[in-house]
Amino acid sequence: MAIAFKRHFREFSRFLRTERRSFGNRRVPGPWIPGSQHPDSLLLVTLDSCRWDTFDRVPTPNIDAVGTPHRVMAPSYFTFASHAAMFVGFTPGDGLRSEPIVNPKYGKLVRLDGGGTRSQGRDRFVLGGRSIIDGFNRRGYITAGTGAVKWFDDSSPAGTTLVRDFQHYRYAGNCWSLGRQLEFLADKVGGARQPVFCFLNVGETHVPYWHEGAPWDRTRVPCRAFAETNDREESARRQGECLAFVDRTLGPLLQAFSAANIMVCGDHGDVWGEDGVWEHGFHHPKVMEVPMAFRLSVS
Repeated sequence: MAIAFKRHFREFSRFLRTERRSFGNRRVPGPWIPGSQHPDSLLLVTLDSCRWDTFDRVPTPNIDAVGTPHRVMAPSYFTFASHAAMFVGFTPGDGLRSEPIVNPKYGKLVRLDGGGTRSQGRDRFVLGGRSIIDGFNRRGYITAGTGAVKWFDDSSPAGTTLVRDFQHYRYAGNCWSLGRQLEFLADKVGGARQPVFCFLNVGETHVPYWHEGAPWDRTRVPCRAFAETNDREESARRQGECLAFVDRTLGPLLQAFSAANIMVCGDHGDVWGEDGVWEHGFHHPKVMEVPMAFRLSVS
């Protein structure tokens, strides 16, 4: 009884935080209609903990339709640091390439004004503000985001630091609620006639590598730091199946932004026993190499 009460209290507290944050802001509820989002909009989707080799071997037709997948290096080796970097304009990249966005040094997806020199017109967005979210707010965009992993819990000081600038925000509460996250975003920005910045942190590719309806026990985690029950093959299988599920589920969202700007990327990867280590939170090639696909609108 006490455990159930605490769970319901946490869910109610989360609801109140979301509604308080949204009060007085513009609401444009609607479904995901193909091509409906304003061409000046930006959709940023992060596949938490997704390894590059998982993405490379698993068919992802909806994400592939966004653009050519690139093997790039993450901004950092754990969720908070990578997203803190992305929220000030430092997306994953390949320093050995010379294409804008693929190599952010040649041109950023979003550059905060005053944060370094401009790339001679190769930056897609140049914004002022303390974060790209704040910058989009100042430009008149609707900003909505939802995070899955615990670093995005806006009841914590660290989580609040990441997400405080969103007009509409919801923490999913676990890593397997992609459907509810998409419903929240559709309610806040689906069918908006004005530009939006829409952010989605996907948790299904994060340990325990489980998605709604998956036929395996999510309490048996095959990848934990310092554990003796880790399983490389099972980790790869589960993350791959979760990625396939995520790709199917993201289809309507990606199609709704088909005329707009999109980036889908990993924030970091996981190590599955290479060099005797597991999971993430430290520098290792398998932690740092992640997938990225993007498309820029013609507006």
